[in-house]
Amino acid sequence: FVSLGCPKNQLDTEVMLHEVLSAGYEITPEETEADVVIINTCAFIESAKQEAIDNILDVAWLKKNANLKGIIVTGCLAQRYREQVFEELPEVDAVIGVGSLHKIVEAIEAVERKRQYSSFEDIAKMETACDRVVTTPEYLAYLKIAEGCNNRCTYCAIPLIRGKMRSRKIEDCVNEARELALNGVKELIVVAQDTTRYGEDLYGKNALVPLLKALSMVEGIEWIRLLYLYPERIDDALIEEIANNDKIVKYMDIPLQHCDKNVLKRMNRHGDRESLTEKREKLTADAAEINLEIATAQKEIEAKKDEITRLEGRSTSHKDKLSQLNSEIEEINLKNEEIAKRIEVLKSEANALREQSVASKEQIAEEIRRTVREELGITVSVGVSFNKIFAKLGSDMKKPDAVTVLSESNWKERVWPLP
Repeated sequence: FVSLGCPKNQLDTEVMLHEVLSAGYEITPEETEADVVIINTCAFIESAKQEAIDNILDVAWLKKNANLKGIIVTGCLAQRYREQVFEELPEVDAVIGVGSLHKIVEAIEAVERKRQYSSFEDIAKMETACDRVVTTPEYLAYLKIAEGCNNRCTYCAIPLIRGKMRSRKIEDCVNEARELALNGVKELIVVAQDTTRYGEDLYGKNALVPLLKALSMVEGIEWIRLLYLYPERIDDALIEEIANNDKIVKYMDIPLQHCDKNVLKRMNRHGDRESLTEKREKLTADAAEINLEIATAQKEIEAKKDEITRLEGRSTSHKDKLSQLNSEIEEINLKNEEIAKRIEVLKSEANALREQSVASKEQIAEEIRRTVREELGITVSVGVSFNKIFAKLGSDMKKPDAVTVLSESNWKERVWPLP
């Protein structure tokens, strides 16, 4: 298997892994040892398509120079270009779309019989909850809460490839979370094309907060991390839940393509610089511990720069506005890092003071022991209270509650309790 693209694509790879292993096939990490290589592709942007094509051509070399019998292309590139993949890349033996993940075994069997194979079932009917083989480190796993997207951004092909948004039921998500927890997962990374629209299609209203509350009740899950939170839908209820729920990581992954109102309108995106600034200020004021991971920076901008340039037109003022907003966000992130470092210093200082306090109590206890032995010059009998000892010493130290003192013969075995 070669899995390209986003975490949502990785989840599809995990589903196909389960199908293949359940059919009795063996998975090898070495392409040179494989009879069939399955490439799960991305086609979101031009660079992703090129990466998919490069991987297909690299693997195709093994058909001539190793034991490779066939190449199966799955995922977004397959869904978007379908039979055209065979025409442009004759090295490919089978193509299946995102709605046909469960057909992967049929595709392998066809390739083994040297038959060309393709399947593109209705994406609207594809399962949103399937058995899978988790490929992330054992302590974390992705949890896909919805498939598809309703945003219809002018530069994005996801609705064309993945279809309309289809949310999973809360109970389905919770059941999968429980199963993951039983297998040792501690952190859930919640994903969808637009996580902040979860439940609108299923319940008629946003249900992300109720879902988070339910997930946080799953025993064994300690962290819940949210990806793909669109800024215009981050409302007060979500901010409050993230800030007050101990299991939700104080982190927000926010896709932000631009801040100019006119450019955003041409992108079919919402908001403007003022609304984004207001949202940022609200997040940092109401929930200062939430770290903003803005998914623009240069990765997002560079990846979509041709399309964004077209939408921006010839004006450079749009770029200046976006650059200024990015600078302000970076400044806030740096301040958050400084606060976090200061908190760690304070914790260290508190621990040091705590250790000193323990040491001081031990010193007081040893002083009492020494004084009783040396200054009183008596063998202390059972039943003598601290009140009598302190009265004899004339000490003005704060007296602890009365505690029995053991006899000299077993003195060293006694650790005197102090408040």
